[in-house]
Amino acid sequence: MLLLHLVSVLTTLLCVGESYTIRSAVSWAVAGDAAEEELDTHSDEAPAVLVDNIGIWKPAYPSSVYRDASEKKPEQISKSEDVSSASRVFSYRMEEVKVPSSVAAPPPHEETARVARYMAHYSDWGHLATISTQEQIKGLPFGNIFSVSDGPADNSTGVPYFYVTPMDNTVTDLRSFPFASLTFSEAEGDFCRKQVYDPEDPRCARLTLTGKMVEVGPEELDFAKEAMFSRHPVMKKWPPGHNWFFMKLVLQQVWLQDWVGGVSVIPLEEYFKATPF
Repeated sequence: MLLLHLVSVLTTLLCVGESYTIRSAVSWAVAGDAAEEELDTHSDEAPAVLVDNIGIWKPAYPSSVYRDASEKKPEQISKSEDVSSASRVFSYRMEEVKVPSSVAAPPPHEETARVARYMAHYSDWGHLATISTQEQIKGLPFGNIFSVSDGPADNSTGVPYFYVTPMDNTVTDLRSFPFASLTFSEAEGDFCRKQVYDPEDPRCARLTLTGKMVEVGPEELDFAKEAMFSRHPVMKKWPPGHNWFFMKLVLQQVWLQDWVGGVSVIPLEEYFKATPF
């Protein structure tokens, strides 16, 4: 009887949920009029979406497509239910992300300079800490997440590049005091999970790069664009009205913990001589 009751409840929920669209494991309610308005006013301005290698991004269609799929032939589906039209309501145009064909295993923990370069290159984002200018926390530490790149997939420099807007609180902080620390965790990838290492476990490496944030000059602007847009292509479609520009972190210290028993402060010369590949 309990099983029958559960089946009955699920059936009721599915019937009520006709106004939901399902994409992968995510669902949300959308009113018909709102969907049409979204399509009419924003479809041409929709940014691209990152494409993952296992194809988890799926197009979303009106609920009627799912409900009537078994009853209609393809030619009977109306224009409003057309796949190419409907998918634009909830799914943006896709672009390829240029990533290494296979990410190499982390270097041995004894090779600290290589581990640091490995993390700086293969991390797609990090936590940037600044001294806040916000009124309620002025002078206190403030952290923010940023997408980063130290170069295209096949060209690591060890220097983190950023694509930022003046509208960001962090950028305001940097204009007041340009020094910052950028932290990466090996927990971003699969290594720590496969080894069953907690993110705070010393064997799950963490790297903090400290230095001065500066705006990228004209002489390296092309490289900064290639570095960021090849790894984060969606950025090319971000609203130009936000006045995006490129910055980089000029390093003063490389701090690494990748094993038990202490941390390593890696000389800059050793850091830049090492390779992540």
